[in-house]
Amino acid sequence: MVRVIFYFIYFWSLFGFSQDTILPLYSKHIPCSSFDKIENNLTIVEKDQKIHTPQLWYYPTPHPKKEVPAVLIIPGGGYKNLAFEHEGIKVAEWLNKIGISAFILRYRTPHWESKQCKTKVALLDAQRALQMIAENAKQWNIDNSKIGIIGFSAGGHLAATLSNHFDFNSLEKSVDKKSYRPSFCILVYPVISMKDKLTHLGSKYSLLGSSPTDEEVHFFSNELQISAEKTPPTLLIHAIDDAVVIPENSILYHEALQENKIPTRLHLMDQGGHGFGIKNAAAPTNSWLNITKEWLKDRKIITH
Repeated sequence: MVRVIFYFIYFWSLFGFSQDTILPLYSKHIPCSSFDKIENNLTIVEKDQKIHTPQLWYYPTPHPKKEVPAVLIIPGGGYKNLAFEHEGIKVAEWLNKIGISAFILRYRTPHWESKQCKTKVALLDAQRALQMIAENAKQWNIDNSKIGIIGFSAGGHLAATLSNHFDFNSLEKSVDKKSYRPSFCILVYPVISMKDKLTHLGSKYSLLGSSPTDEEVHFFSNELQISAEKTPPTLLIHAIDDAVVIPENSILYHEALQENKIPTRLHLMDQGGHGFGIKNAAAPTNSWLNITKEWLKDRKIITH
């Protein structure tokens, strides 16, 4: 049974977390909130759509002998819902097996938010999650130099946005404005661009609405936002036959990373379509797990 943690508990002082610990992203005011009253009892499970209380689900790797890497997992769902099982929980369990502590971000999906907050909430929640992990690294036995992110589909767009805008000054006064750069980034069949010929139109509509400005399209087209000084090393995985988010998203981002001399690797799978995540142990698409593990070893994030 999921352990209930109330907002009045100082979560950063807790030890001995189980693999199903749920942490609130915000202890008091939720910035850009469309739902002012915070539920105290986190066992109130909303459908993975209109999320009012963003959370961080903590899966520590069992019995670490030393400080371990950590990964923030960002599930996809077209910025409308969250594929929380096969792009969240199963990914966290796999990361635990290779010695990495995992955090699943249950973020507010922009589709349901007001026009004023639509473009802000997901990035706010992702920034806050990375901040929480970094600031509590010592208590959670995490190596602060090895905190990365992995995102799937629209969650990949959010992960790429966080990679390039981790220091974007969009946080409200109630949240510490200190920024945190991810050490590495893994993008699996990600939405990268908001340009019509490349993007997933459902994700674009959920994030930017029906009439986005040129500035919004540019800001959220991550192939245009890469910085040689800031954007972290990135692994991209995409299936050639993905008809939902076309592989050109990953290809274009990979090329832009190369142009900026940022370490990057692109793996294009012959088959797999879209949204495969981790659905069953025997799935051929699970080859991405070994590819990712080897990349993490090459980057010296893990040792075996």
